[in-house]
Amino acid sequence: MSRSVLVTDDERGVGRAVAAVLREAGHRVTVAHRDGPPPPELFAVPCDPADKASVDRAFEAAEQRHGPVEILVAGSRRGAAGSLGDLTGDSFSQLLDVNLVGTYRLVRRALPGMLRRRWGRLIFVAAAPGYRGAAGHSDAAASAAGLVGIARSLVRELGPRGVTANVVAPGVLEGDPESRPPERNPDTWSEIPLGRSGTAAEVAAAVGYLASAEAAYVTGAVLPVDGGVGMGN
Repeated sequence: MSRSVLVTDDERGVGRAVAAVLREAGHRVTVAHRDGPPPPELFAVPCDPADKASVDRAFEAAEQRHGPVEILVAGSRRGAAGSLGDLTGDSFSQLLDVNLVGTYRLVRRALPGMLRRRWGRLIFVAAAPGYRGAAGHSDAAASAAGLVGIARSLVRELGPRGVTANVVAPGVLEGDPESRPPERNPDTWSEIPLGRSGTAAEVAAAVGYLASAEAAYVTGAVLPVDGGVGMGN
């Protein structure tokens, strides 16, 4: 069945890869983009998750074009790498306002339509440090861990009403600073059992599964797409 989908874009290209996978599956996809030009091949609307009015406008455009949003895929930004002592209070809080509070705003806006239909998919894309930690990424880790907590709380609240909530946790992806050659970044590569970085398409495939009918009984899961770094978490 074709569903109305809202996907937030991100700087790693995961949002656009997700949008392509879900469109290929027959869904009606809106990409909510924050920075840079919109993807020309997809229906796109500007959206700053840190701004409630911007979120409302994005949903109104998606609803007018494709109907009430039934699948929400909310991505997160990585932030600037640096030790906790080097981060400013503003940079830390700004990232949480986009990733964590911004996702809250998106979910709040999507839920009424999902609850009326007693069907919905909430899928958060949250960096792997959210469940294992990462030196120099405390802001991204904090927001990602918060997204896991929100998702699992929503599972208990919304499960009886037909709405699932899951988290996909990407590890190092092609193009990330950590994906530099092993001789320049040996510590990162020594931690990845598969010995390579992942791709946005591989993350999108995981999201596509969680949005599918085959995943109807999957909720509250944290699905790592990280080459084995987070196994056991």
